[in-house]
Amino acid sequence: MALLKVKFNQKKRVKLAQGLWLMNWFSVFAGILVFSMGLFLKIELRKRSEVMDNSESHFVPNSLILLGILSCAFNGFAGKICYDSLDPAKFAKWKPLLKPYLALCCIFNILIFFVALMCFLMRGSLDNTLAQGLKNGMKFYRDTDTPGRCFMKKTIDMLQIEFKCCGNNGYKDWFEIQWISNRYLDFSSKEVKDRIKSNVDGRYLVDGVPFSCCNPSSPRPCIQYQVTNNSAHYSYDYQTEELNLWRRGCREALLSYYSGMMSSMGAVTLLVWLFEMAVMVGLRLLHTSLESIANPEDPECESEGWILENSLKDTFKSALENLKKLGKFNQVEAGAEGAEGEEGGKTPAITTVS
Repeated sequence: MALLKVKFNQKKRVKLAQGLWLMNWFSVFAGILVFSMGLFLKIELRKRSEVMDNSESHFVPNSLILLGILSCAFNGFAGKICYDSLDPAKFAKWKPLLKPYLALCCIFNILIFFVALMCFLMRGSLDNTLAQGLKNGMKFYRDTDTPGRCFMKKTIDMLQIEFKCCGNNGYKDWFEIQWISNRYLDFSSKEVKDRIKSNVDGRYLVDGVPFSCCNPSSPRPCIQYQVTNNSAHYSYDYQTEELNLWRRGCREALLSYYSGMMSSMGAVTLLVWLFEMAVMVGLRLLHTSLESIANPEDPECESEGWILENSLKDTFKSALENLKKLGKFNQVEAGAEGAEGEEGGKTPAITTVS
């Protein structure tokens, strides 16, 4: 028994063809939207590539760009088929191509669904990428005189100001690295010498943060140095008082930004996938309804369209049998080649008559 069998007359076939033609052109615009989303995501990732680990993958934006291009091509071609299906003479040239085209559509829709899932599942890999990238970026914050790293201070400062964040996981991350360049340290000062000597690695560590960590909305002037020293500031307790520094780490801020963006893109891609599935089902019904016309010379006669010629169970069994036959055929061919090789390797026996 055929799956989703529908009876068609000429009027229904014409309406189906016209509706599919319109849907395919909507799908072309959807493909342009998917392409634009991939391009936008790629640009956003490139903007902050300095604070992302080198292992950061552009798989999702590249896939969205590719799917957008393929969607425009596939649906433009399907629109032409649907338009020509209104004329039996024009449709005849597309008949041999429809089955391979529908098989490609199935693969294409599987890819769309896979990329949509990747948009939702990329959060974990992006978290690791940002954590390592920000850690490395903060280490190079002080290298304003080093070629290739002199831009890092500006990058980190602009990032903390734009996303209202501080450090990797929080403002205390700055206490663990030397973010002040040696160029601006007075090595004749006893305080500087004592701080460097007290550190095993010989670094100048302070309980302070860059100015970009300051919250301009705070009523109190920014306390960015001696953050943990209560006696250094009037009426101040860093453990109980709400600090005038950004509390949130930049890893969390960037992860929230990119995750929200990719979740929205994943939802849009899933909607495009559903639309593409509807177009593929409609095209299959149109294809089978035109092929099953009993009298091609009478276009007004009734016909039947279906998704699968047999039930799901029978179709699955048939596919398994075809795979088994293909495997046996390959084994027979391999056995025949081996036998020919053995025969070719044998040396004919020569009998000598004395």
